[in-house]
Amino acid sequence: MTDIEKNVDATRPLGKSNFILMAVSVACVIIGFLITGSGEPSTEAAYNPDIFSTVRIAVGPTIAFIGFVLMFFAILYKKR
Repeated sequence: MTDIEKNVDATRPLGKSNFILMAVSVACVIIGFLITGSGEPSTEAAYNPDIFSTVRIAVGPTIAFIGFVLMFFAILYKKR
């Protein structure tokens, strides 16, 4: 690496590890939303009690929330 490349890398606010963490957090958010919205919906013709399952009410939103919190830390993470 030349001195110019080192200076350019030093002036960038986000590094490679930040982008990897952000990609993981986006994946967590997407997985959480997919879990929350998966399954058959209830209609007027057929009631589906699965809409009140623990996975759709608690696990999916928790995974999405963890993804949002991880995004916050991914942006603020500074390599030592």
